Amino acid sequence: MKSRTVSKDKAKTRKSRVTYKLGLNQDRYRLDVYRSNKYIYAQIVNKKGDTLIGVTSKSISKEKDEKGKIDNSYKTGKLIAEKAKAKKIKEVVFNRGSYRYHGRVEALAKGARDGGLKF
Repeated sequence: MKSRTVSKDKAKTRKSRVTYKLGLNQDRYRLDVYRSNKYIYAQIVNKKGDTLIGVTSKSISKEKDEKGKIDNSYKTGKLIAEKAKAKKIKEVVFNRGSYRYHGRVEALAKGARDGGLKF
């Protein structure tokens, strides 16, 4: 069994790699992702750090055709892309933080891309 410190070290490495790449694209908006055990949250943030658009999967999970967390993450990505298009935001940088790009994070990114965002 892996020790907890190894996992934390890998998360730190991922986060520093993602943060470095964000620094190279400071002229774009950021699509920040936060993942809890139950929901997933997405925000579009400008250069100053002000949140322009925020979406959560809480509202989507209350619908009756709920199919699971990954499906709700995909719908959340589509929803944030629609709201971004309404504010005329077309290109963003995807900030996944220390989360690995698979599962719910990947589904949110795929939904955002299918909704029309480019990153």
